[in-house]
Amino acid sequence: MLQIRKCLEEDIVAVGAFYDRVVEYLDAHVNYPKWQYKIYPNEDYVRQMTAEGVQYLCEEDGKLIGAFVLNADPQGDYDKAPWSKDLPLGSYLVIHALAVEPALHGRGTGTGVVHFCIDKARGEGYKAVRLDLVPTNTPASKLYEKNGFTYVGTMDLGRGVEDIPEFSLYELNL
Repeated sequence: MLQIRKCLEEDIVAVGAFYDRVVEYLDAHVNYPKWQYKIYPNEDYVRQMTAEGVQYLCEEDGKLIGAFVLNADPQGDYDKAPWSKDLPLGSYLVIHALAVEPALHGRGTGTGVVHFCIDKARGEGYKAVRLDLVPTNTPASKLYEKNGFTYVGTMDLGRGVEDIPEFSLYELNL
C-alpha cells in the first residue's frame, strides 16, 4: 500500500540517491523532464526542500518508490500565465519534481501522488493546484490530464533554463 509522508532529515541522502537513479534511468531511455544528473533534482535540492517542510516521499512496504515537492512557490513567473482564475500567490499549491520508481510506472503511484496533492490542497483551503512541465513530457501531461488537470498554455517562466525556454502549464481549480 502506498504511503506518503514528509521527508525527514534522515531520509535526505536516500531521496537524493533515488532522484539520481531516476535521472540515470531517464538518461538511458527518454529524459522527458530534461532533468540533469546530480544537478536537478539532487540531494542539495532535497535538503533545501526538506528544511522548508515541502519535500515528500512515497513508500511501499518500507521501500522508497517516489518523491515530490508540494509548496506554494511556483519558482517562476506564474502571475503572467493565462490561468482560468486570477489567484494570488499563496492561494494555490504547486507540484514539483514528481518522480516514481521507473519499474513501477503504470501501476498508479503517480495517480496516488496527484490525489494526495489535491486532497492536501483542498483540506488546507487552497483554491487550486498548479504545475509546469517540459512541453515534450508526454507521460507527465497524460498523468495530470487523466487526473482532472487542464492545460493552460505554454510560456517562458523567466527561469533562465537554456535548453527549456518554455514550460507547459496545468491547473486544477478546487
